[in-house]
Amino acid sequence: MISTTIFYIIIGILIFDFLLERVLGFLNYTWYSKPVPKELEDVYDDEEYLKSQEYKKTNFKFGLVSSTFSFIGILAFLFLDGFAWVDELARSYVDHEIWVALLFFGIIMLASEIISLPFSIYGTFVIEEKFGFNKTTVKTFILDKIKGYLLTAIVGGGLIALIILCYNWAGENFWWYVWILIFAISLFMNMFYARLFVPLFNKQAPLENGSLKDKISAYAQAVGFQLDKIFVIDGSKRSTKANAYFSGFGSEKRVTLYDTLIDQLSEEEIVAVLAHEVGHYKRKHIIYNLIAGTLTTGFTLWLFSIFVDSTTLAEALGVAIPSFHVGLVAFGLLYSPISTVTGILMSLLSRRFEYQADFYAKSTYKKEPLISGLKTLNKTSLSNLTPHPAYVWFHYSHPSLQQRIAAMNSEKTF
Repeated sequence: MISTTIFYIIIGILIFDFLLERVLGFLNYTWYSKPVPKELEDVYDDEEYLKSQEYKKTNFKFGLVSSTFSFIGILAFLFLDGFAWVDELARSYVDHEIWVALLFFGIIMLASEIISLPFSIYGTFVIEEKFGFNKTTVKTFILDKIKGYLLTAIVGGGLIALIILCYNWAGENFWWYVWILIFAISLFMNMFYARLFVPLFNKQAPLENGSLKDKISAYAQAVGFQLDKIFVIDGSKRSTKANAYFSGFGSEKRVTLYDTLIDQLSEEEIVAVLAHEVGHYKRKHIIYNLIAGTLTTGFTLWLFSIFVDSTTLAEALGVAIPSFHVGLVAFGLLYSPISTVTGILMSLLSRRFEYQADFYAKSTYKKEPLISGLKTLNKTSLSNLTPHPAYVWFHYSHPSLQQRIAAMNSEKTF
C-alpha cells in the first residue's frame, strides 16, 4: 500500500537526519584537538583552553545521549501508532475539529515536555553550573517554563485555530490567507517583540547617561543613524554569556545590550559591536531576512496545501480519520529534507550578512575593538575555536571567529 510506503519513507528520513547529525557532530568533535589558529592564540590561556575543551566534549556527549533518546522515542511512537492513539484520545473528549487539533497538539507537546524536561534541568543546573555559566535560580527556571507554556498555548493555539478557520473557509486556497496571516504576525513580532514579549522574561531599562551612551550617540550621529532607544537587559539573571541585538523598524527600532556584555567588554568594544548591529540595519538585513522567511513560508504552505487532509498521509500514521492536524504532522515529517536544504541556504545568507555587518563596522568605526571584543565574547562563552568546516556549513548562522577575523584583516569588500 502507498500509505505503508510513505510510513517507511518517514522512518528513512528520520534515520537519515539522525545519522547526518551524528556524523557532523563527530566530525566537529574530532577537530576539538586541532591546533588553535595563530591569530586566535591569545583568546585562551592554557588553563582556560583546557576548560573550553572539557565544556565542548561534555556538551557533545550530553547531546549524543539526549538526541539518541529522542530519536528512539519518536521511532517507538511511530511504530506503536502513537499519533493515532492521541487523535482518538482527543476525539473522545471534544468533537469540533479546531478543539480536536488543539487538544491533539497539546497532548503531544505535554508528552514532549515531560520527556525533555530532565535533559533541560541537567543541562542548566549541572553542565552550565559546572562551567560557571548558570545564574538561573530554580524559581526563575520554573517561572520561565510556566510563562513559556502560557505563551505557547495562547499564541500557538490561537495561530493553529486561525489557520484551521482559514482552511475551513477557503478550502484548498487557504494557504494564501495563512501566508498573509503569518507575514503579518512576523512583521508584528519584528516590530514589537522587544516591547511586548521580552519584559515577560527580563527587565530592560534605558542605558544610563554616561561615557558609553555618549560614545554610542556620537557614532550613531556620525553614520546618520537615528538611535533613540538603547536598552540594557538583565541577561545575568540566567547566564554569564553576553549578547546584543537589534530589533524593530522606524520609531520602534532599538538596540538591546546584555548587562553581561557591558561588564565583559570595554566601551570601545561595545561601540564596535553596536556598529556591527547598525551594519545589519543599514544593509537592510532585517528586511531581507523577513522577505526570505516569507518566501520560504509561502513555498511550504503551497506544498502543504497539495497534501492537506490526505487520507493516504493519515493512514501512513495509522490514523483512521484524515484531518488537517494529522496531515500537518505527516507533512512536517516528510518535509524535513526540504527544510534541511532551506536551512542551509538561510545559514549561507546569514553568514554573508555577518561578513557585511563586520565590514560596515570596520569601515565606519574600527576593526581592532571589534576583533578584540569578539575574542572576549568567545573566551567568556568557552566557544569552539576550531569548528569543522562541514559543521559550520550546515549549522553556523555566523562565520567562525577565525573566518570573521580573516575577512576583517583582508582587503576584500562585502
